[in-house]
Amino acid sequence: MSHTAFATTTRGLRRDSPPMLLFEKAKRIGIWNPSDIDFTQDRIDWPLFTDEERDAVLRLTASFAAGEEAVTLDLLPLMQAINQSNMPEESVYLTSFLWEEAKHADFFDRFLTEIAHEDRDLDRFHLTCYKSLFYDALPSAMNALVTDRSPRAIVRAATTYNLVIEGIIAETGYHAYFLALDEKNLMPGTRAAITKIKQDEARHIAFGIYLLSRFISKDAALWDVVQETMNDLLTLTMGMIHEMFTQYETPPFGQDESVFQNFAMGQFTKRLERLDRARSMSLAAIDELTRTVIEEDDA
Repeated sequence: MSHTAFATTTRGLRRDSPPMLLFEKAKRIGIWNPSDIDFTQDRIDWPLFTDEERDAVLRLTASFAAGEEAVTLDLLPLMQAINQSNMPEESVYLTSFLWEEAKHADFFDRFLTEIAHEDRDLDRFHLTCYKSLFYDALPSAMNALVTDRSPRAIVRAATTYNLVIEGIIAETGYHAYFLALDEKNLMPGTRAAITKIKQDEARHIAFGIYLLSRFISKDAALWDVVQETMNDLLTLTMGMIHEMFTQYETPPFGQDESVFQNFAMGQFTKRLERLDRARSMSLAAIDELTRTVIEEDDA
């Protein structure tokens, strides 16, 4: 597709738009290097875990490592679809997504190499529901955009990626890391990196909610696509949590499965309620609400 004009030389980029505000945050607080994370204490702490605790952290890390690699590999079709939808500010911000997801994969790979010292036969930790989500559902939704860049296809892809993969699964995983590591004040380098990753993903989620809200505001029928996609993937998400816990007779770190099921459901409900509001909101109101959320996150 040929270009007919460029935003920078016609109207200029709208710097007060939510995507550009998120881009400013990405430039300001998203520039961190996984190679700079200090693992000195983490290497001392790692042997202090029980065998089952190490297995649980390794299982969680193997899930994140592959998950972050998956979104890095699968993100380009969504970026192309937005690029060709005459959304220049959104396109500018999306450039930070690929960089940040690759950095996250870089960090988890470094953990597996320098802390866990694993031989990398870690696909054994990817069970049925996990594979259905990351091996099939995510690439399917993203790759569909190669031939179908309709609003319905974009909404399905963004719901899968921003709301389910990042907004429910990843957020629940971060919760698991902090419950495991904070209580015993272990592995400060890993906790520092997870905090950085969580900040990056919070921007991604905010963008996803903003993008989907605008699509729904323009066409309320797209709300059904969001609901259907989230409901379809929720079963797999809850199944993924359950199948992880079935690997242990006694839950590591003394955590009950219901803690994580309830946390995931809370994330699901929160995201869905936010998007439900978009059906009765104007585009201007959505933009203003998103700006408020971004500013509050800065406070």
